[in-house]
Formats: sequence, structure tokens, C-alpha cells
Amino acid sequence: MTDALLTSIFTIVLTIISLYKWVIIISALLSWVRPDPYNPIVQMLYRLTEPAYAFIRRYIPTVIGGMDLAPLILIFALIFLETFLKNLFF
Repeated sequence: MTDALLTSIFTIVLTIISLYKWVIIISALLSWVRPDPYNPIVQMLYRLTEPAYAFIRRYIPTVIGGMDLAPLILIFALIFLETFLKNLFF
């Protein structure tokens, strides 16, 4: 019973990590085309990604040549976390 519960919880966590990676990718792609900042989808993406970007920018200088590397660093961190959890629990 507890194995099934833990497996379910970690499956949900891994799914959330995977979805968040896609949110970051979509947000990064949208930043290249300068979307309407009043669009509700753009605002939602900003609210979902900006706190994580700010955390990364606080500790690592992420702008190199005018390009923000915070999304890339965050995706690598999520891939690391996802791989670590998969190897730890499955």
C-alpha cells in the first residue's frame, strides 16, 4: 500500500517537473517575439517563471552578450532533479 502511494506521489512530482520545463520553454520562446504584456496567458507565464528566474539571477550572473541564461540554467536544474528522483525511487 505505501509503495503504491509513494510511487504515485513521485509520478505526480515528475509530471509537474516535466510540465514546468515546458512552461519555461514556452516562456523563453515568447520572450523573443515580445507578446502583449496584458495578455492573460503571458501574465500567467510570467508569474510562473519569474520567481525562479529571480532566484537564479540572485546567485549567478546570467546575462551573457545580452542573452538571459536563467531559463537554460533552470531547465538543466530541473533535468538534474528529474533524473535524480527517477534513479532514487524507480
